[in-house]
Amino acid sequence: MIRIKNERQIDGIRKSCKALARLFRTLVPTVAEGMSTADIDAFCVEFIKKAGGKPAWYGEKFPGAACISLNEEVIHGIPARDRIVKSGDLVSLDIGIDLGGFFSDAAVTVPIGTPTKADAALMETTRRCLEAGIAACRAGNRISDISRAVFEIANGAGYGVVYEYCGHGVGLSVHEDPQIPNVPERGPNPRIVPGMVLAIEPMINMGTADVDLLDDGWTVVTSDRKKSCHMEHTVAVFTDHTEVLTMLNPGEE
Repeated sequence: MIRIKNERQIDGIRKSCKALARLFRTLVPTVAEGMSTADIDAFCVEFIKKAGGKPAWYGEKFPGAACISLNEEVIHGIPARDRIVKSGDLVSLDIGIDLGGFFSDAAVTVPIGTPTKADAALMETTRRCLEAGIAACRAGNRISDISRAVFEIANGAGYGVVYEYCGHGVGLSVHEDPQIPNVPERGPNPRIVPGMVLAIEPMINMGTADVDLLDDGWTVVTSDRKKSCHMEHTVAVFTDHTEVLTMLNPGEE
């Protein structure tokens, strides 16, 4: 069942999302060569605690405050002391905050050092996919309009679009209905209506769209072990516009 949020609930979710946006603003410039993914996770834990929240993934039994995925890891990379960030890596950071029972969810991919032309093109295409998905997320459209917008850009650029994992509703729990595939497919295709809060998250691969789940039960990697890029925003749908909640406006603290 899709949970339609009222004004009070959206305000609470917005506060959680703004806290998450501030975390990304502070975290991203600090991610550097030589850090372990456990160091990055510890930074997130401390920031979220100071913001008065809890890491959203703890409720999902994930062993970290942040999913930190390197290179061929698409999603759900587990923070570890022996996972050291190196120059040339793509580091995908997927983080959520539970702030008083209101949940936020967002992801960015950060290049370490100067990215190669291929890596830069992959990130730029994923960014365009996310923007197109958000633009298609408006009252009166359907979920498939988001899927199609994402898929057409990535597929047109020759990239693989992950089909086994997808975006989702969010706000009163970490994962809610509806599912938001990045590939147009048959199945439930609800209309987008005011009060929906959705996490739109393109997962775009340099090569094949196929993925494998590692033996740790969490980490998802590309089947051909080529690099992947993951970007995500939480948005709220209103009658006349869609608001990107996990984004700070100019001058906003």
